[in-house]
This record gives sequence, C-alpha cells and structure tokens, in this order.
Amino acid sequence: MTTASPLPHAPVLDWFAEHARDLPWRRPEAGAWGVMVSEFMLQQTPVSRVLPVYEQWLARWPRPADLAAEPPGEAVRAWGRLGYPRRALRLHAAAAAIAERHGGEVPSDHAQLLALPGVGEYTAAAVASFAYGRRHPVLDTNVRRVFARAVTGVQYPPNATTAAERRLARELLPDDEARAARWAAATMELGALVCTARAPGCARCPIAAHCAWLAAGSPAHDGPPRRGQSYAGTDRQVRGKLLAVLREATGPVPQEALDAVWQEPVQRARALDGLVADGLVEPLADGTYRLPLT
Repeated sequence: MTTASPLPHAPVLDWFAEHARDLPWRRPEAGAWGVMVSEFMLQQTPVSRVLPVYEQWLARWPRPADLAAEPPGEAVRAWGRLGYPRRALRLHAAAAAIAERHGGEVPSDHAQLLALPGVGEYTAAAVASFAYGRRHPVLDTNVRRVFARAVTGVQYPPNATTAAERRLARELLPDDEARAARWAAATMELGALVCTARAPGCARCPIAAHCAWLAAGSPAHDGPPRRGQSYAGTDRQVRGKLLAVLREATGPVPQEALDAVWQEPVQRARALDGLVADGLVEPLADGTYRLPLT
C-alpha cells in the first residue's frame, strides 16, 4: 500500500510547467552528456556563471570521447573561472571512463553512474533522473531547503545531508517514474526561484498552504551556524589567481610569473603546493609549471 505524500505533487508540477526556466541542459538535444556536464558545473556555482562556459564546453566536446581524447589540463583551461577546478579534472576522468567502459554513452543505471570517477550520490541520481527519467531522490541545496521548510518546519536544512533527509526525499517521490523525475526537477526549481535562502517568495509559492515553516510563523534558524562562502584573501583566491596565469599561457610558466600574482610568499607557496597535490598543476624539471598533460 502506498503512503500518501506529506506534500501534494500536482501544485508543484503545475507551477514548474508554467515557470521553469529554459535552460540548455533541459532541452532534449542536450542528451545525457549535456546533463552530466551541467551537474558538474552547477555544484556551488550559479546558473548565470555556468551558462557561457557550458555552451563553449559542449561546442568543443559534444561527446564524452571528445573530452577524453584531450589532456586533462585542457579541461582545467576551459573551466575558466567557474571555481572549484577539481571538478574539471573529475569530469575529464568521468568522460574517459565513459569512453572506455560504456562505449562513449553516459550510462542510465544509477549504480554504473555512481561507479564513475568523480560522480557521487547526488550527481548519479541527477543524471539518472534528468537525463533518463528514472525515479531517484535528487537532493541539492535548493531541494533540501524546500523540504526543510515545507515538511520539517525549519528555515534551513542541516549543513550536511542527513539520513533523515534522504528518507523524507524518498517518501515524497511520486510512484510513477516519469512523474518522479519531473518532481525532482520541479522541487529544485522551486528552491532556486521561490523558496530562496534569503528572501523566500512565500506569496508566490504553490505549496504555501501546506508549508509547515510558514504555518509556524516562519521561525528564524536556531541550529548550528550556517557555513559562509568567504573568498577574498583565502587560499582559494590565491589558487584561482595562479591557475588564471597557467590557463592563459601557451606554454610552461616560470616561477616568477606565478610569484607576481600574490605578494605573500608563504600563502602563495601553500596554494601552489595544493594545486600540484590536487593534480591541477604539473611542475617541470626546469622549475616551470603547466596544466597537466596526463
């Protein structure tokens, strides 16, 4: 016997049909590879920054095998300023595995997706759901916030995804596979456009009448402090500046060119060491540096 969902599906799906953004990875021609590329790029990065890089990426590498045939450093170069550039290396590794193990086609099976390098639970579920219409709970930050407010009655979800959140997401899934995939996309869009972190548009929300947080008077967050996204002056900023020099170079870069981008030598050396350790930068015997070739 099927248990009734704590949230009604129809209002959310109807809202999505009317208000969903026309994003390139949602179009049929994007295919599973386009969906996978978008999911890697959208992690911790807003749509507005992803769009131009995504279009350039798919124009250059329309299939996984096209990317796999290039050195990983080219993926890092094309990643530009999206941030968290290890994602570029992971996407390159996933493309190589798809070319080698799956005949160049992104697999539809959740377990096979999860076995790809760089693909975690969220990305596997998202690709299986959005590209192939499979029934999986897809829990990104936006979806977790919608469920936290509408069902749990709190302003924000925990900092890290919990087992309770995963159980709730499974309970909320429609039984029908295609409808479940649509629900995954619709709840994500609802969190992105209406149930936003700082200024939720409750008056525009299709499930406002069912929202436990709204019914409780929208109580303020009283859990652990939410993680910030500081950037200025951090090692992340220094790493970005160092990578920018290497991306723009046509050949190996001397140490002095890297030294020029950040004055503090200890932090600069630490950031460069971190890039080398992460496989994003390759040191050469003559003391120069380049993006990785292997």
